[in-house]
Amino acid sequence: MMTDMITAELVRLDADLGSEKSQVINQLATVVAAAGRTGSQEQLVADAMAREATSNTGLPGGIAIPHCRTAAVEVPTLAFARLSPAVDFGAKDGPADLAFLIAAPEGGDATHLKVLTMLARALVKPDFVAGLRSATTPEEAVAVIQSEVSEPEPAAGGAHAASTPAPAAGAAASSGAAHSLVAVTACPTGIAHTYMAAEALERAAEAAGVEIHVETQGSAGAKPLDPAIISAADAVIFAVDVGVRDRSRFAGKPMVSSGVKRAIDDGDGMVAEALRYAADPGSAPKVEGSAADGAASTGGGEGESWGGRTRRVLMTGVSYMIPFVAAGGLLIALSFLLGGYEIAGPYGDIAVHNTLFNPPNAGDLGLDHALFSSGFFAYLGAIFFIIGKTAFMFFVPALAGYIAFAIADRPGIAPGFVMGGLAANIFGVTSSSGVALPATGFLGAIIGGVLAGIVAHWIASWAVPSWARGLMPVMVIPLLTSLICGVLMIIVLGKPIAWLMDKLNDGLNSMSGSSAVLLGVVLGLMMAFDMGGPLNKVAYSFAVAGIGSASLASNAPQLRIMAAVMLAGMVPPIALALATVVRPHLFTPAERENGKAGWLMGASFITEGAIPFAAADPLRVIPPIMLGSALTGGLAEAMHVASRAPHGGIFVLFAVSNILGFFIALIAGTLVGAAGVILLKSIGKSDPENITIAV
Repeated sequence: MMTDMITAELVRLDADLGSEKSQVINQLATVVAAAGRTGSQEQLVADAMAREATSNTGLPGGIAIPHCRTAAVEVPTLAFARLSPAVDFGAKDGPADLAFLIAAPEGGDATHLKVLTMLARALVKPDFVAGLRSATTPEEAVAVIQSEVSEPEPAAGGAHAASTPAPAAGAAASSGAAHSLVAVTACPTGIAHTYMAAEALERAAEAAGVEIHVETQGSAGAKPLDPAIISAADAVIFAVDVGVRDRSRFAGKPMVSSGVKRAIDDGDGMVAEALRYAADPGSAPKVEGSAADGAASTGGGEGESWGGRTRRVLMTGVSYMIPFVAAGGLLIALSFLLGGYEIAGPYGDIAVHNTLFNPPNAGDLGLDHALFSSGFFAYLGAIFFIIGKTAFMFFVPALAGYIAFAIADRPGIAPGFVMGGLAANIFGVTSSSGVALPATGFLGAIIGGVLAGIVAHWIASWAVPSWARGLMPVMVIPLLTSLICGVLMIIVLGKPIAWLMDKLNDGLNSMSGSSAVLLGVVLGLMMAFDMGGPLNKVAYSFAVAGIGSASLASNAPQLRIMAAVMLAGMVPPIALALATVVRPHLFTPAERENGKAGWLMGASFITEGAIPFAAADPLRVIPPIMLGSALTGGLAEAMHVASRAPHGGIFVLFAVSNILGFFIALIAGTLVGAAGVILLKSIGKSDPENITIAV
């Protein structure tokens, strides 16, 4: 298997290849060229030096591994030199006397990439390195390399696990045997450092007597860690020089994070640090987000059900969409505060013809509600409106793009965004008679994103020649997917979806009286049922999609829906916070502390503040807070409370119509929710402070 990668003519022993690493790389490229392995020595050198510029490739123990993925080679190639004198490649412990030039073709064959993976992992083994230093002939050096890399991989697909027998009693506490760790390693090219870091962490974990599972996100492919393994882990190690794919899978875990070089240099230290954090998670830095956020991860287990897969795909799109909605919506709301609701008319003229030092005349432009009737604030309002409208314009494309990403990974992002752009008609395509291309809105974004993801995934599965593999993710997949799905969206799906959206909007516009109240009740139930989960996100997405197209009238039904959803989402944390104050003996000390935070979280419209209570006692918590949220949603609709801001709670009252109704609905739902929780917890529930355990 290695014959095609390294031969005796690619080995130099005790060679003087120069005093600088650039000279060594150039000389090794010359060796590769002399062996007929490259058609462009200059390109090979340029690509290797470009990789070198991202980070040094010197390793502890006198080893250097300059490497690259390059179009200059068609066959994976390894050149080796034992240097005399040694040359500095940036390692902390001094110059390198063993240098490998690893050249992998762009989109190289997976089998050879796995061989390169094994070589990278072998470089941290003392016996392997000693064999190379003692070799007397090139053939002997080749034999040492081949004997090591011909061993089978310890685990398929890039997910590796290292475990050791349980240490002797008394050693467990110090060694961390009671803990389980997970890790992710990744470097820019995914050829060498990725796997060396994994090997170093596994050896360190073995020495510490702790189980570790490592996901190598490298060129040889990466099989995501089983969600059950991640859930059981006490801490996570990120040894990466690039972003971690699907980082949200590890949300809430104690975390040790560094570049891959630290894992190679100090794997023992990283494992020890992770064990410290596992033992005292309260003092540890954590992966951003909560454990519930992992549901939005794009990685699904092999046994994932269709229902679970659908939920994951939609949640991924929604989770990436929300920041666009929050930023854009709040900026638009602020623009109305500063420039008045009339700013939506002349904002373009103001931005083009005025400046901070030459503000407009608010009265001349009809901005009767500008803050203090000030031209200065009117100008700021126009700028905020433009930025907010631009951010808001991207939320439909982001929804479609990241739905496609959840299905097809990175190749799905570009065509997904294209489908979202078509769904929103972001370029305002119209005919000469003024008829616009159908805008299919959030429903079109969901359908287009799913379609783009499926097509991109299908094209990515094609068997193509090795020379074309590098073109697939950057050109072929985006081009063909955008073309196929775009044609389908415009010619086949656009008009039916647009008709359905028009009917939905007509239905919303016609809602009044009892039907609107019923809608508010249903949305309230959805917001409280899973507090940040799928139903909550569906209700929220429905509301924000509406305000994206809402008219400027303060009584627009879409704005009332947004107010009902926001108020209903505020009720659960505040109701539980109130319950901990009214009947503190019904709650544990930890729950009472969570209750203190619940006031602010609820006031800010962060429904997830109720999750700790619901997780501990779902049957006594979820039904009453659903009742409270349903009441709030219905009252908000009945009193025509409206909100132009998609988030912010009481901190965006400037964007709320009927502030008195806002507080009446919120207080009523909070009181009902708190009373229900107290009543259910008082029935057949022991006092948490007086529980005793018989021994």
